[in-house]
Parts: sequence; structure tokens; C-alpha cells
Amino acid sequence: MSFSGSDDEFDDESKPLGSYEGARNDAGERHGPGKAVLPNGDIYEGLYENGKRHGQGTYLFKNGAKYVGEYQQNMRHGQGTFYYPDGSKYEGSWVDSQRQGHGVYRYPNGDTYEGEWENHMRHGQGVYRYHDTGSVYKGSWEENRMAGEGQYIHLNHRFQGHFDNNKPSGAGKYVFDHGCEQHGEFHQTLQQVQPEGEMSELAPMLTVKWIPKNITGLEDSK
Repeated sequence: MSFSGSDDEFDDESKPLGSYEGARNDAGERHGPGKAVLPNGDIYEGLYENGKRHGQGTYLFKNGAKYVGEYQQNMRHGQGTFYYPDGSKYEGSWVDSQRQGHGVYRYPNGDTYEGEWENHMRHGQGVYRYHDTGSVYKGSWEENRMAGEGQYIHLNHRFQGHFDNNKPSGAGKYVFDHGCEQHGEFHQTLQQVQPEGEMSELAPMLTVKWIPKNITGLEDSK
């Protein structure tokens, strides 16, 4: 989900539009608990400090999104929950209005990701659970993509190895529940394919191929 919220675009609270009810400091700045209706129709209710959203608060976006959590100097910062218009939800750490640190994202299709984030993207160690298939990926992420060491866990087997660009790459092994392992490696190939339409340009497509090497029992591989 790319929506990040637009509350930081309407921070000039000296504009004559909008309204505010709440506490102020000696300088006349919003300070303490208060409620503001912004010029674009968004609503913030929570704590202020020296004219800026700071502390616990709730921000309601006119498009139906909502953020409940901590602010620091007008930015979502600390622990908070963001409810997105498409029904997805993020609960976790924020830094400068970006998903960053540890958090849980629940997607509209029922998938979930729990792990590390950086600059709004899955980055670091995390677990992605696929709702429709029950499969699980546990491992390393880089900028929203599976990258590095990880394992793909399915109903009766799992793959352990290296991933690159969301696909397995290089040496790895399949571990089956009935008691054996198949070792081998994945080869990635970038191919040019012709999309539908006579005037369409060739488009790159990444394909992977599994090259088996040998099979061992679980006891043999220890």
C-alpha cells in the first residue's frame, strides 16, 4: 500500500480556514489537548506542543484513513496504528511519518507481514504469511523484496536457501516432511518477452529453473 497520509501537507495553521478548540500556551500556540479541523477537511484530536502535533493523537483523513498513535513535531513518530482506505492496517513503529522499525501489516487480501521496516518498505528480517495458500516466507528483505537468506514454507515441504528479487537464487535445498532433502540450485534468467499487441515493445521477464544435485535423508544431512 503506497498511501502514506497527507497530514503533513496542511501544517500551516496560521491560515484563516479551519478551526481549533483546545489549550494554548502563553505565546498563543496550540499546546496541550485540542481538536483541529484542517482546511482540507481532515480532523486531528490529541496533544500539541508549541503549535505542533506532539504526543498521543488521532488523525482522521477525509478519504477514510485513520492514524491513532504518537506524534513528534507534526510527524508520526513512535508507536501507532494506521488504518488505510482499502482496509489494510499497519501496527508498529514510525519514524518521521514512515513505517520504520518493527511492525505488522495486514493486507486487504488477508496476507500479513510481521517484521522490520525501513522507509515504508519491508526491509530486514520478517515473516510474510499468504492467506490463500497458507504458505509462509521467513527471512531477509530488501526494499520490499525477498533478498538474502530465507525459507519458503509450504504445506508438506519447505525450501531453504538464497533469494534475490523475490525469487530463489543459487544453492538451496527442499526439505520434505516424509524425511528427505533434495539439494540443488536455482538459476535465474532474464528473458525478453513480447506482450500482447503488435506495437508493444519487448519486456524483460525473470524466470527461474531448479537444478537438482542430490537427495539425502534427514539423518544423512546432519
